Amino acid sequence: MPGIELTTLSRTEYDRLSAQDMTPAMAAQYLRDGRIVLRTFCDTLREFYPQPDLVPRLTAAFQRDAREGNPEAIAKNVRNWAAGRSQPTSREDILHIAFALSLSERQAGYLLGLCTGYAIHYRDGREAVYAWFLRTGRSYGQARAFFETLPPAPRLDSPPAGTGGHLTRDMQNEFLQVRTVDDLRACYLRNLDSFGVFHLRAYTYFSKYLAQLMTPASAVNGVQEPDYSMEAVMEQYLSLKMPSGKKREGYSVVQKLIKRNWPNTTALKNIRLRREDVPRKLLLLLYVITENVVDGEYSELDEDYISPQERLEDHWYCLNAILADCGMPPLDPRNATDWLVLYAITADGDHPMSERMEQVIEALYADVRSAEPS
Repeated sequence: MPGIELTTLSRTEYDRLSAQDMTPAMAAQYLRDGRIVLRTFCDTLREFYPQPDLVPRLTAAFQRDAREGNPEAIAKNVRNWAAGRSQPTSREDILHIAFALSLSERQAGYLLGLCTGYAIHYRDGREAVYAWFLRTGRSYGQARAFFETLPPAPRLDSPPAGTGGHLTRDMQNEFLQVRTVDDLRACYLRNLDSFGVFHLRAYTYFSKYLAQLMTPASAVNGVQEPDYSMEAVMEQYLSLKMPSGKKREGYSVVQKLIKRNWPNTTALKNIRLRREDVPRKLLLLLYVITENVVDGEYSELDEDYISPQERLEDHWYCLNAILADCGMPPLDPRNATDWLVLYAITADGDHPMSERMEQVIEALYADVRSAEPS
């Protein structure tokens, strides 16, 4: 069974996927019908803070700490979050929520991961400082005021020379040793040249997977094909029959969630140039497309004697290890995209994972395509 704790609903979805009794068309119908009990921000928020004063407490905190903005607009935002009509997208707002509700550092990281795809980023100076103030029971106002006294970080796009492969983890451990505000300031200044806005480990995986896709294997008679362009990589590998365009009219909730932030050529180029961070969804897709085989190494998962249940469990462990290494939340069977990924990775050795995912996507959005003008 999976090596992380699963709720009853999540385990039900995991077991359903493990049973391998759905064709791609059936999987698409299951998703389209919304039969998954999706994990939502508002439900998670109430799980972390089950008290009846959730809305007034958050409203008071955001209105008190606001430097601009209409108080009624702030109150409306909070009501929408609590009612499930929207969720915060700003990492600052999510951390503010954690302070307002006196959540733990782990809970704050969980909410960040749920809404943005990344937990607390300890190589981001602001988040490292906020995490310390949250961990020590101080307020959001204190954290913000202290951070504003610090010099800005250079926001490096690559690790400083001489640093190891786990710079973020090393910095996190160093900040965990801090006991006083003065020590915090000294720790921040000592690490000033190592801070950065982007996640280095995720970029390492992205680069490894992308190199595999951009450089095709040698053709027949040893003739090497030219390297693929970003446009070719997007068209040949990452489109996966996902409808193009930004229109969402007529889409179900699950269709919207899976299509949201689907990669495109511009995003790939910006990520490669370190202008954007690597989204969690893209990393999941690259794992599926390359099947995590980037050096031609032998994988026991390709053998016929591996059962679908064993294949799913082995990929579960492997992919969760990669996500954890990148500071991303683990696989969640109650997340629509994760469910689709889990379905894809149970493909047997005769059928590529990407083909299995593409078949589901094609069937899932068939009604949308049929409604589009020709």
